[in-house]
Formats: sequence, C-alpha cells, structure tokens
Amino acid sequence: QVQLVESGGGLVQPGGSLRLSCAASGFTFSSYAMSWYRQAPGKERELVAAITSAGGSTNYADSVKGRFTISRDNAKNTVYLQMNSLKPEDTAVYYCNARGVVVITARWYEYDYWGQGTQVTVSS
Repeated sequence: QVQLVESGGGLVQPGGSLRLSCAASGFTFSSYAMSWYRQAPGKERELVAAITSAGGSTNYADSVKGRFTISRDNAKNTVYLQMNSLKPEDTAVYYCNARGVVVITARWYEYDYWGQGTQVTVSS
C-alpha cells in the first residue's frame, strides 16, 4: 500500500529551525517528483518546494526562497524540508506530495499521492 508519512513538525520560536521528513513506501520512490505543500486555516493549499526524481532540480515559493531547502535520499525513500529562519507566517499544516506520470495511448496522465500532514507552528 502507498504511504507517505510526514514527521518533524512542532512548535518553534520565530527565527528557529525545523526539518521535516517524509518517508515513502509502496511505490517506486526514485521515479517520482516530490513536493511539499502547506495549508493554513482559511487559506488555499500552496506549493512550498519541489524536487525532481533524481534531485537534480528544485524550485521554491518566493516566500521561502533562501530559507527552506528541499532534498531527497532515494536510498532511504525519504524527502526532507529544512526550514530555517522561520516566521509566524510559516505556520501551517505541511503535506508531502508524490507526483507520477503515466502515458497511455500517447496521452499523459498525472496522479498524486499525499501524506496526512504535519503541523508547524511558529510562535513566541
């Protein structure tokens, strides 16, 4: 069965750091691009960071550039989000996402797996 299990969330003071982990199982992790999303109460879910299947390319939301780093260890089937210089605005539930693509009769189809989320609260 496919599973994405996030961990590492918690309460941290402004300026502090956290590292989120997402452990994947039940699919070929190394074939999937991975992403972190977040959603605050009353807000839409937004993309925070993404990384290609081999880890060769990353992209970030403007609000986290220079502060967050996404990485992956395909040998461990795990993707990470290192969060530094945290701000209260970073408070949200953070979700791990795996995106796969299949080609059927020359048509591309995307599908997603999601983790259950982990709460990050930045407050003094």
